[in-house]
Amino acid sequence: MRMGAGGQLTEMGNNVYTWEEIQRHCSRNDQWLVIDRKVYNITQWAKRHPGGFQVIHHYAGEDATDAFTAFHPDKKFVQRFLKPLLIGELVETEPSQDRQKNATVIKDFQALHAQAECQGLFQAQPIFFLAHLAHILLLEFLAWMLVWFWGTSWPLTLFCAVLLAIAQSQAGWLQHDFGHLSVFKRSTWNRVVHKFLIGHLKDMAWSVSYYLRYFSCYVPLYGLLGSIVLIIFVRFLESHWFVWVTQMNHLPMAIDHEKHQDWLTMQLQATCNIEKSFFNDWFSGHLNFQIEHHLFPTMPRHNFHRVAPLVHALCKKHKIPYQVKSLRQGLADVINHSEVDLLDHCPAAEHKLVSACGHKQTFSGHSPSGSFGRQQNSWFHLSQQVFQVLKQQNSPRPSHYYHHILLLV
Repeated sequence: MRMGAGGQLTEMGNNVYTWEEIQRHCSRNDQWLVIDRKVYNITQWAKRHPGGFQVIHHYAGEDATDAFTAFHPDKKFVQRFLKPLLIGELVETEPSQDRQKNATVIKDFQALHAQAECQGLFQAQPIFFLAHLAHILLLEFLAWMLVWFWGTSWPLTLFCAVLLAIAQSQAGWLQHDFGHLSVFKRSTWNRVVHKFLIGHLKDMAWSVSYYLRYFSCYVPLYGLLGSIVLIIFVRFLESHWFVWVTQMNHLPMAIDHEKHQDWLTMQLQATCNIEKSFFNDWFSGHLNFQIEHHLFPTMPRHNFHRVAPLVHALCKKHKIPYQVKSLRQGLADVINHSEVDLLDHCPAAEHKLVSACGHKQTFSGHSPSGSFGRQQNSWFHLSQQVFQVLKQQNSPRPSHYYHHILLLV
């Protein structure tokens, strides 16, 4: 018996749908998606989706199981929002994956995810994050003690600025952990601590408490103007650190459209790793394991090195390139894809710009978490120049790429 929504009614009274029918519902005003073979009508919910409309709309008319699993650690909590959206399920004879996605790759990756859960790789170690917080506070204390005890000479001021920049960068990696819901089991606690860290440890424009603490410490030593100059220089150092680290894992990855690929293949095309070492782990906030971070965005970063061999073996099995490069090569790739290189190759500007951004604003990419990179003026000016160049060359989507590069500034 045919139903009004287009599905068929089974003996159990459930609507069932084919992939052909589901894929017709992929417009902004008519969106369905599939999670674990269940079909959901997200047309109205997409506007209220906490992760944003564009993110969930990307999977309209498709299977979103792996993306949903990756970004929703608390399945029971999410189910109360999914239940009202449920309209049916896939026809029994339909495959679980849509289009031409590799069923074997999907099955093996889901088995890997289950194995990681069984091994406790999604469980955070509180001592790791407490130690990380302690070393940030120690750096800030040493920076202040340095100039308070020995004076405000130029060499000591420069050393103080370096210590503060290191503290700010490491605080950025720490807030990033909570922003990914990878520390506490409850999302609420992660968000609360995330806001606390942003407000008290990071120099965000809106975080009054940080500036009250900073100026109370440094105005007596440098005066108001000197303190402002000092924090601007610290900000200059820290923002460059952020841009270099976040870009060395994505350049020169060739990314344009996902073309309906499975989760594993899509993420491996979007990023690469930097070699593991104690310094590389610390310097990058474990984002040298960018592949694992993309595949398991809610996994605590101290477990990336444990899941990496499993991911590498799976990629080798399915002949999916798993790229690892040195820190030196990663930084060299950033230089090789500089502003001059981008603008000198304007005929291929769209490809170059996506490579520079390293992601799309969808589940497939991982936008830099937090606002502490958004004042990087060189990237801001680059985005404006590229936007104008693409317009002059009649690019079909200049504003699309302009928006993506702004995510870096």
